[in-house]
Amino acid sequence: MKKIIGVIFINFLLFQNINAQTSTTWNGRSCAVVLTYDDGLNIDLTNVIPALDSVGLKGTFYISDYFDGLKDQIFKWRKAAKEGHELGNHTVWHPCEGGRPGREFVKPEVDLNNYTVSRMAKEIRTMNNILKAIDGKTERTFAYPCGDMKIHDTLYLDEMKNDFIAARVVTPAMQTIDKVDLYNIDCFGINGETGEQLIDLVKQAMNTHTLLVFLFHGVGGEHSLNVSLEAHSKLLHYLQENEKNIWIAPMIDIAKYVQQYQQKK
Repeated sequence: MKKIIGVIFINFLLFQNINAQTSTTWNGRSCAVVLTYDDGLNIDLTNVIPALDSVGLKGTFYISDYFDGLKDQIFKWRKAAKEGHELGNHTVWHPCEGGRPGREFVKPEVDLNNYTVSRMAKEIRTMNNILKAIDGKTERTFAYPCGDMKIHDTLYLDEMKNDFIAARVVTPAMQTIDKVDLYNIDCFGINGETGEQLIDLVKQAMNTHTLLVFLFHGVGGEHSLNVSLEAHSKLLHYLQENEKNIWIAPMIDIAKYVQQYQQKK
């Protein structure tokens, strides 16, 4: 009898796991897609937001000020936030870990190896204050610059989790709703892909009922990591045409939904 009950219980757990991957899990749709854009570049305002607005989609913009451009963008970002786009925290100076291949662009003054956790916390909270002055909001999501989560051996966001709903990294993966780690959200960094390749990622998310997060830098220029305007446009139009099956929303909205789902489970 105990063996039968044990088998029934195991089958129940398996059913629960499968049930987490259904065609309606994501707010009544097959999958979720978040469009994120890093650094607060000028092309976000000139190229990306008009493209998103033209198809009625909303994006998440992780803003930093390492290139000293924010002062000239504030009123445009305020308008974008009022229209439903999310302004996320990407630190003030975009510090990354230097001293390894591919990180030659990291200057000593913004090298995480030269930071303390306390200094990083102050910088992140300063950016939260700046963003609140722009959009008036108190809830925020975060994106790790360069995907670096640690200062030496310490996860620097650990002491600031109450400051954020969620945080995005740069690992290319898709997770079912029960497996999403809200402070370690995966994403696909885009650099040179065609529209068809971007759409293929969406189709994969639909088939597996997972969360797909895109990470864009340049869209039509302004960054070495770049995607063409044509490819970006093809993706947006595909998403618009399939909104009945795909939930496209800012990171903060989807993170709150995941949080509520996981708490209930």
